Amino acid sequence: MRLIFAGTPEFARVALAQLQSAGFEIALVLTQPDRPAGRGLKLQPSAVKQQALAHGLALAQPRSLRLDGRYPEDALAARAAIEAAQADAMVVAAYGLLLPQWVLDAMGGQRPAAPPRWGCLNIHASLLPRWRGAAPIHRAIEAGDAHTGITIMQMDAGLDTGAILLARALPVEPADSTASLHDKLALLGGHLIVQALQQLPAGTLLAVPQPLDGVTYAQKVDKQEAWIDWALPAPQIVRRIQAFNPAPGASSSLQGEALKIWQAQVLPGVPPAGLPLGSILAAGHAGIEVVAMNSIVNITQLQRPGGKRLAAAEFLRGFALAPGAAFDAAFGAGGAA
Repeated sequence: MRLIFAGTPEFARVALAQLQSAGFEIALVLTQPDRPAGRGLKLQPSAVKQQALAHGLALAQPRSLRLDGRYPEDALAARAAIEAAQADAMVVAAYGLLLPQWVLDAMGGQRPAAPPRWGCLNIHASLLPRWRGAAPIHRAIEAGDAHTGITIMQMDAGLDTGAILLARALPVEPADSTASLHDKLALLGGHLIVQALQQLPAGTLLAVPQPLDGVTYAQKVDKQEAWIDWALPAPQIVRRIQAFNPAPGASSSLQGEALKIWQAQVLPGVPPAGLPLGSILAAGHAGIEVVAMNSIVNITQLQRPGGKRLAAAEFLRGFALAPGAAFDAAFGAGGAA
């Protein structure tokens, strides 16, 4: 089977690598243009582009696929490349560009004297219809979901509304961050898309419409969300810390410095009455204990601006806490921005 693959980050690269290992012919790779990154803001290729270049795959990086958009020349060139690829299906994984109707039409339907096309198949990191949208892994952790998973979806013109071909659940472990859950879902996504493509020609997969109940939307994470509000209960704060690891990273201001909080846990018990939210109860080898709403958060890994991630004990060797020290209660307090 000849495939077009559209994807950009590491999540997509894992799927592309598994498709190659399974013997599928990759006729064309679509990925987003190189983006500035790092301290020097040098242009960096996406993970998918690096995979494509390493294996000599045909590559296109349109800025848009909209024929009526800002970059019609890019869209026209992409359309020519897609038509020339003569692929049997397109696999889409975290591509980052919307597929306009002409792409869906180009990959669907019958071809004279050729096998049918199987359309555009999306690898989505949730159990649809829960967590449609841009940040399904973040939102599943933030919401405290016990399970998430991968859905292989037959794409249509809606936002993650297409029929389900395959789905597989995966437990969300208590210690999972977006980083750890991402890696597990990436492997599962690659496995499931290979399975789906192997079964399609045999007619053993049924496209099942998504349920109308249970639809939720995983909005893109805004950086301001990652500022810790100590007025929330400790379990919710800890889930947010895990959800925003590795990006954008949960933050809070302490003694005039905006610190990244990477790991924390809920401690049993309640803080003494009358202490302001964000107050530090204790700080030592086991962590930094902070007052939240009727609960206590124990920070075990954090980072100063420009520094490295450090365990709390190591962090405290280079950061002297003033008597009565407290984290700012919410975003914007104490000059943090």
